[in-house]
Amino acid sequence: MKLNELKPAEGAVTAGFRKGRGTGSGNGKTAGKGHKGQNARSGGGVRPGFEGGQFPIYRQLPKRGFTNKLFKTVYATVNVSELNGFEDGAVVDLETLIQARIIRKEYDGLKVLGNGELTKKLTVKAAKFSGAAKEKIEAAGGSAEEV
Repeated sequence: MKLNELKPAEGAVTAGFRKGRGTGSGNGKTAGKGHKGQNARSGGGVRPGFEGGQFPIYRQLPKRGFTNKLFKTVYATVNVSELNGFEDGAVVDLETLIQARIIRKEYDGLKVLGNGELTKKLTVKAAKFSGAAKEKIEAAGGSAEEV
């Protein structure tokens, strides 16, 4: 298949409908808007959720709950490819990563992600590991410890 052979699925594309182009077109005169009224006017119609002036349901029901961002846990993230800078057999945790200037700021914990390859045998201590990161650390002969 080539780019010039691509076409939309059958029935997905319909021809444009030219409104108000004579009665013979089947969509002339009022252009499918009927006679007079709010919906026939330019800019006419009602907003989403309008219930004809009746007190709307979204105002009848109380607001419930909120998310307190003050207590949100924010992790410092590091990929396994960045751990290759350490020597074989080293113990890598949040403090050693800050000293090595891989992470600039101490967050609520460390999360190790699985992007890249790991060639060193390391003991990695972190709050969280992605599945791929854990596999790559153990495949290199190291260990992944959750703190």
